[in-house]
Amino acid sequence: MLENLTDKLGSALRNLRGVGKLSEDNMAEALKEVRKALLSADVHFKVARAFVANVQAQCVGQEVLKSVTPSQQVIKIIHDELVKLLGEGATDLEDKKPLRIMMVGLHGSGKTTSSGKLARYLAKKRAYRPALVACDVYRPAAIDQLEMLAKNEGCIFYGDREEKDVIKIGKRGLEAAKLADANLIIFDTAGRLQIDTDLIEEIKQLKDAVQPDEILLVADSALGQEAVNVAKHFHEAVGCTGIILTKLDGDARGGAALSMKSISEVPIKFIGLGEKSDEFEVFHPDRLASRILGMGDVVSLVERAQENIDEKEAERLAEKMRKADFNLEDFLSQMQQVKKMGSLSSIVSMLPGASGIQVGDEEEKKMARTEAIILSMTLKERRQPRILRGSRLKRIADGSGVQVRDVNALLKQFGQMQKMMKMMNGGKGRKMMKAMKAQMGEGGGMPGLPGM
Repeated sequence: MLENLTDKLGSALRNLRGVGKLSEDNMAEALKEVRKALLSADVHFKVARAFVANVQAQCVGQEVLKSVTPSQQVIKIIHDELVKLLGEGATDLEDKKPLRIMMVGLHGSGKTTSSGKLARYLAKKRAYRPALVACDVYRPAAIDQLEMLAKNEGCIFYGDREEKDVIKIGKRGLEAAKLADANLIIFDTAGRLQIDTDLIEEIKQLKDAVQPDEILLVADSALGQEAVNVAKHFHEAVGCTGIILTKLDGDARGGAALSMKSISEVPIKFIGLGEKSDEFEVFHPDRLASRILGMGDVVSLVERAQENIDEKEAERLAEKMRKADFNLEDFLSQMQQVKKMGSLSSIVSMLPGASGIQVGDEEEKKMARTEAIILSMTLKERRQPRILRGSRLKRIADGSGVQVRDVNALLKQFGQMQKMMKMMNGGKGRKMMKAMKAQMGEGGGMPGLPGM
C-alpha cells in the first residue's frame, strides 16, 4: 500500500548524492519533495509540516560521515522520525486473564472480521480461550457472520437474534462467556458515525455495563485524513486504548498510519493485511518505517518463516538441493511451505531493496498454475519427470486446466534448475558456496529456510 510513498521518498533523497555537508540550501529541495510525498500519501498536513521541520532541524549542519552517503545519513534521520511518528516501541494489549475487549468503529471498517482475527491471534499466540459476543443488532447478517467466524476459529459464541437492547446482550454475553470458562471476551459492536449521538451514547452505556479492559477502534486505512478525525472523535467519546488499522494490503495511500498516533494520541496496536484470518499482525512502528524507506522487514519475514515452515522438512529439502537430488515432489513441498508465509507480494515487500519489484496477480496465478500441474501428476511422475511423454502430458494438462505446452515449459524450467544444482554441487560451485559462507558466517541464512 505504501509503495508510492516509498518511491517518492527515494526520488527526493537521490538529489543528495555527492553532497559533502548537509546545509539549508541542499536540504531545501529534498525536504520539499519529502513534504510533497507525505501529503500525496494522505498524511495530515499538520503532521507533514511538523515531520519535515524535525528532520530539517536534525540534518542541517551535520557533517557527512565518510562511511555513508548523505542520502543514507538523511534516511537514518527520517527513519527515526517515522518511528516517533508511528509510536515508538511495539504497543501491546494488557497482559491479563480474563481480558475484555470492545471493538468500535465506522460502518464497513472491518470490525466483525477483525474480531475473529484478533480472537484467532490471541488464542494461537497467548493460549487464550476466546468468546465472541454479537452486539451489532442493526446490520443484517452481522450476527450470522460473527457466529460463522467463531465456529471457524473454534471460539465460544453468544448472540441473541430476538433481543434489540445492546446493553442486555452485552451483560448476558459476559455471563455466558464466564460460564463457558472463556478468558478472552470480545464484544463486536455496530458501525456508527462519530456524529451519531444516539449510537455513540449506546457504546458509552455498553462500556459502563461490561467494563472492557481494552477499547479498540477498527479503522479503514483507505479513509486517509478522515481516519484521523474518526480516531479523535471516538477516543474523546469512549477513551480508545488502541487502533486496529485494516486493509493495509489495498491500494490506499497509507497516510492514516502516519497520522493517527500523533493527532489522536491513540496507538496503533494491530494491522490487518488481507481477508484471511491469519493475515493479521501486531503493529511494529520500526518495521513499518523500514518498509516505507525500502529497507524491507527481515525480522517479520524470519518470524513468519519460523511460524509457518517445518524446519525438519526445510532441512531435508535443502540437503536434497545440495546433493542435486531435487525432484518435482520436493519442489511442490517447498512451494507449499512458502505459500504458508503469505502472498508473494507480502513476502517480497519484506525483502530489503525490493520495494520497486511489483508482484501482481499474474505471478500469484503462475504459482497456482504450477502447483496445479504438479498435483495432476502421479507420485512416480513427480519423482521421475523424465518418463513424462505423450499421453501422460495430455492427461496432466487436462487435469490442471492448462495446455500441453505449459506442462512442457514447467518441465524445461525445472530441468534447467536441476542442471544449476549439479553445477553448484561441482568443484567450482562448492568453492563459491564456501566463500559465501565465510562472508556470511556458518550460521548465516534464514531460520526455517536453509540456504536463503
